[in-house]
Amino acid sequence: MVVLSKPAIEQYSYIRNYIPTTFCSAIPIIDLSKPDSNHLIVKACEEFGFFKVINHGVPLEFITNLESEAIKFFSLPLSQKEKAGPPTPLGYGNKSIGLNGDIGWVEYLLLTTNPDSCSHRFLSVFGENPEKFRSALQDYILAVRKMACEVLELMADGLKIQPSNVFSKLLMDEKSDSVFRLNHYPPCPELQALKGRNMIGFGEHTDPQIISVLRSNNTSGLQISLRDGKWISVPPDQNSFFINVGDSLQVMTNGRFQSVRHRVLANSLKSRVSMIYFGGPPLSEKIAPLPSVLMKGEKSLYKEFTWHEYKKSAYKTRLADNRLEHFERIVAS
Repeated sequence: MVVLSKPAIEQYSYIRNYIPTTFCSAIPIIDLSKPDSNHLIVKACEEFGFFKVINHGVPLEFITNLESEAIKFFSLPLSQKEKAGPPTPLGYGNKSIGLNGDIGWVEYLLLTTNPDSCSHRFLSVFGENPEKFRSALQDYILAVRKMACEVLELMADGLKIQPSNVFSKLLMDEKSDSVFRLNHYPPCPELQALKGRNMIGFGEHTDPQIISVLRSNNTSGLQISLRDGKWISVPPDQNSFFINVGDSLQVMTNGRFQSVRHRVLANSLKSRVSMIYFGGPPLSEKIAPLPSVLMKGEKSLYKEFTWHEYKKSAYKTRLADNRLEHFERIVAS
């Protein structure tokens, strides 16, 4: 990405007259080594749909190795990176997010979570040693998926659902439709001249999958929306992970957990690199409220759908759209 002239920069989206908030200290922090983490996870999912995880068991070496490979890729000339694109939806993308007009101050790589399916076209971008990237990706994804499954099993335990792998088995299924994303938000010095406005790096949205596991460097920018619609800034922490409840988990818990709306603002001085594992079910998996979650006499708020149907519907929407509204039941009062 390159420095933009004023006319070029005007094509991006902004939050006008946005007053930067202080970092929110209320975001739940879950220590996975503590015995009460299951109940605290449920409380965090009910109140925020979002929480930070510490003592997560993912080796620091795996994190730093993959981040190093990501930085190496994003430092390549644009013409070289574009050989790994355009995204269909997998591959390299720059500024355009999806097919429906969303634009952000971001470049990214969207990959399958099966490193063996990385195409020759993509790996050739890495020059003489593509295996170094593939190996770093595989180590990281396996460790993060294991941690995500532990979190999902603690959720099930906290909800008193049996079996405890009711969520995690969908990520472990060999047909799991999980994806992995590397985002790079370059510094944007032009922001300093845009008084009273903040540029959107990645527009507000929810994640459609079951669970998202985010790790970023120590550059700020991530914000989440609270239940009252207020936006708060998330303090960055490069040694921890952040967990997002996805739309599919919202449906499976019949709205008890709600997917978190989030966005990223561009930074004028520092580069931000984030790595996100999106844990999804197999394409043919039927998504509906779990009978064991419904209270006596409680009605299902959602129609049953397959993950393939929901994914297909989501691809037709803009980032900020409420994708679940097409699948909500009209419940008589």
